[in-house]
Amino acid sequence: MSAAPRLDLHPPSTASDGTLGPAELVRAAAESGLDVVAITDHDTTAGWAPALAALPAGLSLVRGAELSCRWYGEEPPVPLHLLAYLFDPDAPELVAELARVRAARKERGERIVALLRAVGIDVSWPEILAGAAGGTVGRPHIAQALIRAGLVTTTTEAFGPDWLGERYRLPKEDIDVFRAVRLVRAAGGVPVFAHPRASRRGRIVPDELIADLAAIGLAGLEADHEDHSPAERAHVRALADELGLLVTGSSDFHGTHKTVRLGAFTTEPEAYERIVAEARGVTEVASG
Repeated sequence: MSAAPRLDLHPPSTASDGTLGPAELVRAAAESGLDVVAITDHDTTAGWAPALAALPAGLSLVRGAELSCRWYGEEPPVPLHLLAYLFDPDAPELVAELARVRAARKERGERIVALLRAVGIDVSWPEILAGAAGGTVGRPHIAQALIRAGLVTTTTEAFGPDWLGERYRLPKEDIDVFRAVRLVRAAGGVPVFAHPRASRRGRIVPDELIADLAAIGLAGLEADHEDHSPAERAHVRALADELGLLVTGSSDFHGTHKTVRLGAFTTEPEAYERIVAEARGVTEVASG
């Protein structure tokens, strides 16, 4: 009897805040024994082509992105992430919105660096840009600069309150989550709410919001994730069952930014089949 396929639908690459390039990521996925891997960089599809070009034999690639969203039903608004799978990368409205978010993120990064430099912290914006290698610039890239400068030892420390978590944190522009779900569906994609109950990351949204999103096209919820406790995973599964949503699990593997490994959490084949069946943008790609 053959083993069930292993699917990890939420790792980013160096096109955003991962430490493996897209080609390295798909090779690492194959070496980890995965059968299906997604590429889900923040607000960009820049990693799709290099990942495709390097796709190892026997590995299927799900092209996606992780959209930076916000729910404006509370004050201050709640940030959240929406995984978007198999959408058309040329859909004009979505392309424009992602470009806007990337530009705002870059401007925010430059302002954070200016704040750091104003108090005598020697970090270089050109060096941080170079480290992003043309990808979406975010706080993890600034965290790496702080590590290189010997000011902190880990990304976790860099994201603490003394640094990028509070003292040198600036708000960023995101996409209204209702607009994001509609844009992904209009682009033929399949939207899944990433780590919706991860209270250790900060504020979480109420179940009522998820029900409202399901009513306009949200397809699924990510349940198995390192930032969900067992109770939180159970809650997500029960909610998904109640709303008729698919359930995913994934590592959210960032390379050296985190200790979690590729394939640490996986998605059931049935949920993956639903994603593929609902997609109208691009198809999955399987290497021979």
